[in-house]
Amino acid sequence: MEDMAADRRIGSPDAKNRTVLLDAVERLMVEEGYAAVSSRRVAERAGLKPQLVHYYFRTMDDLFLAVLRRRAEEGLAAQARILASPQPLRALWEFSVDRRGSALTMEFAALANHRKALRAEIALYSERFRAQQAEAFAAFRERRPELPGELTPVVMSVLVTSLSRVFGLEETIGMSAGHAETLELVERLLTHFEGEALPTFPIGDENGLLRNN
Repeated sequence: MEDMAADRRIGSPDAKNRTVLLDAVERLMVEEGYAAVSSRRVAERAGLKPQLVHYYFRTMDDLFLAVLRRRAEEGLAAQARILASPQPLRALWEFSVDRRGSALTMEFAALANHRKALRAEIALYSERFRAQQAEAFAAFRERRPELPGELTPVVMSVLVTSLSRVFGLEETIGMSAGHAETLELVERLLTHFEGEALPTFPIGDENGLLRNN
């Protein structure tokens, strides 16, 4: 029976219903939390029959992974665009502190505590985000030879994304002490290194994009 289940047809990755199901999972996670996601609730939210969930996804892990990969790939593409801007440090900072994807990202982080496959995938994508950042900052360092040698591209990446992550976590519990002062310092440093902020462009939709913070 297990072999038969493993061999059953899985719907096309490009099918419209598959996209509708992924959108439904995202809405449930953002609005009610990952614990609210079940095949029945997803189908109900998508306006489809429950059987279709398992037509496209063998397990709930497969469904969660599909949502994660879709958003993470979009996030990587968006990050690549902003890091190619004339102000990569400022662009990454603004990308990292943008809160439109925070709710979904935090739900995935919580879910990963209970699902090993998801935890491994998040780690994989986080490394890809950081490698992309480090590559962009390597070019930045070449233009700024006066920077301390210890401030390597990967360290710059960690500093920018870690600070924004702390802000996000503290904001969710209503903590803001020191945020305004730190933001003011960051703005002064960004202006020192890259000049006044240039016009920016949208980086996500109403749900935001997954990123490594």
